[in-house]
Amino acid sequence: MKLLNALMGKPTLILTFTALLWAGNAIAAKFAVGHISPFLLTTLRWLFALLILLPFALGPLRKDWPVIRANLGYLAFCGMVGFALFNNLLYLAVNHTTAINVAIEQASMPLVVFALNFMFFSIRATPLQILGFALTLVGVALTATRGNLLNPGATAVNAGDMYMLVAVFAYGLYSVALVRKPDIHWISFIAVPAFMAFIASIPFSIWEAHAGRMISPDLQGWAVVVYIAIFPAIIAQVLWVRGLGAIGSNRGGVFINLVPIFAAGLAVMLLGEAFEFYHAIALVLVIAGVLMSQKQAKALAA
Repeated sequence: MKLLNALMGKPTLILTFTALLWAGNAIAAKFAVGHISPFLLTTLRWLFALLILLPFALGPLRKDWPVIRANLGYLAFCGMVGFALFNNLLYLAVNHTTAINVAIEQASMPLVVFALNFMFFSIRATPLQILGFALTLVGVALTATRGNLLNPGATAVNAGDMYMLVAVFAYGLYSVALVRKPDIHWISFIAVPAFMAFIASIPFSIWEAHAGRMISPDLQGWAVVVYIAIFPAIIAQVLWVRGLGAIGSNRGGVFINLVPIFAAGLAVMLLGEAFEFYHAIALVLVIAGVLMSQKQAKALAA
């Protein structure tokens, strides 16, 4: 609590701490492997998050209900794609690949948003943005081929890396949709999609059980559920909104690039994963590409 109180007056620390919490999502998911199945983990994440949020959200939800009802389809999309599908795929991915790979691939998300904006809204890309996108693609490809970029056939692409790339695309769709976010209280905008995510995740858990793949949580599994429900799902979202509100989205958005750096460091320290030379090159390429595009975007907006 003292730490959170200290952060509240310092937006840059708020956003840095937020990146650390989001990095912890992939690490926690890796700790969950063998202790709780991935789809059940998503279902319990949003169930616990809802139980925590509802006492605080009831007032704003009642006030926002006319707007919520008019935008229920949109909010359902945000919950099903951005909250449920993304986390289902991320938690599935770490069962097959490393947390470091997941972190680097997740860092390409801003470039996916650029590409989707071009596809759906014809928002033009500048030469610098295209170059940044190309650098990011090379970094992701380097990660997925485990450093064998010039001879990709020598290394089969890991299924976990493919799941994560689909997850990044799903979250990109959600991020692009945020441009049409209705004017409701921030806690309503978390609570309603969280409810939709919980409902949408249930069929995946049912399939998991029917296929004989469900793993009921043990003590370590429950610890992961509690962590991801409280920290990445709720506290990180609150801090992100607070931080961006204090310094603006242009200055604040760059802090998302800390997520793969923190995640890679935590994976080495807590999971004992090996940080290979190709990981370092890929991380530099991905973050450089994103920063390059963001810098150009801010220059055009000025």
